[in-house]
Amino acid sequence: MRNVIAVATALLVVVLGSGLPAMAADPAYKVLVFSKTAGFRHDAIPAGIAALRGLATENGFTVDTTEDAGAFTTANLAGYRAVVFLMTTGDVLNAAQQTAFESYIAGGGGYVGVHAAADTEYDWPFYGGLVGAYFASHPAIQQATVRVEDTVHPSTAHLPRAWVRTDELYNYRTNPRSTAHVLATLDESTYSGGSMGADHPIAWCKPYQGGRAWYTGLGHTAESYTEPNFRAHLLGGIRYAAGVAPADCGSTPTPTPTPTPGVVLLSSGRPVTVSSTENAGFAGSNAVDGDAGTRWSSAFADPQWISVDLGSAKQVSRVRLQWETAYGKAYRVETSADGVTWASAYSTAASDGGVDDLTFPAVSARHVRVYGAQRATVWGYSLWELEVYGR
Repeated sequence: MRNVIAVATALLVVVLGSGLPAMAADPAYKVLVFSKTAGFRHDAIPAGIAALRGLATENGFTVDTTEDAGAFTTANLAGYRAVVFLMTTGDVLNAAQQTAFESYIAGGGGYVGVHAAADTEYDWPFYGGLVGAYFASHPAIQQATVRVEDTVHPSTAHLPRAWVRTDELYNYRTNPRSTAHVLATLDESTYSGGSMGADHPIAWCKPYQGGRAWYTGLGHTAESYTEPNFRAHLLGGIRYAAGVAPADCGSTPTPTPTPTPGVVLLSSGRPVTVSSTENAGFAGSNAVDGDAGTRWSSAFADPQWISVDLGSAKQVSRVRLQWETAYGKAYRVETSADGVTWASAYSTAASDGGVDDLTFPAVSARHVRVYGAQRATVWGYSLWELEVYGR
């Protein structure tokens, strides 16, 4: 009897010492970890692979890893309960491989997307629906608070409701809430550079065309993969996607954002004038349409500008610019009463792309423009969104 108690105690110590919650044993299953990159390559990929292998050993499943897209055949995928896109980037599968993966999901397969999985396959609509939202931009790595919405899902049940951690925090081109069940959001008031406002999902899940999908925007840093809470977050996502941990991933309603009293978005849908466009598909109106998946792009020259007419004089106090990769390194935000005479409200010679959220003393203006004096790349100035706020 003493030996039985000793063995049971030892097993409990092992489980608790792993930093992961104790759980009943799952049936054996296999997971494919895919980490091919055709764009930016994250230094944390080896740490992510090591963590997933460790989780597999500790939790009774098997992991195979590959960067060979040739693994995406109907016959090969059939051996896996879930496929993890671990910080993939760019166009990583050809048409035949995409078809095989679509069939795999339709047959009940699972998808796990980690961080830059949202920076992958922009021209494949099936994948866009599967991942839930595409990457738009990110600020510098910093500490932020993650607000856990679902306290029973296996990937978030173990987390504190306010999870404070350091990571690279993605902004997305669209909000996935209308098509996915949001598990956790970012509290933009706790860090700088968020562009999605009061509702900024960072982890979500959903049933998708016969299969299951789970995504987390966290996991940029190598340190993440030694963090017990993040490892358990990944494990829960894998278990859900593999179908061994049932969870309710129906969609959830969008909460009503809390606006700043008296300060509102003034530029949405307003008329825009530009110095040039790259082509008709990148018109200036794209920058004020409220869609972070469309953009204005100028011809490849300096200087260039984009101006929005607010309709009447407003007290303007904030401009938020969501740049595409080809951004303005040096530019001015200018205001005007008549669209002819302009005054500078803000200027910089060191923009680094991403999101520039600019506040300044309120100024009366009907017209607001961004005047680019120096591009940071050989391409034109390119803005996903130009947002002007005031009263």
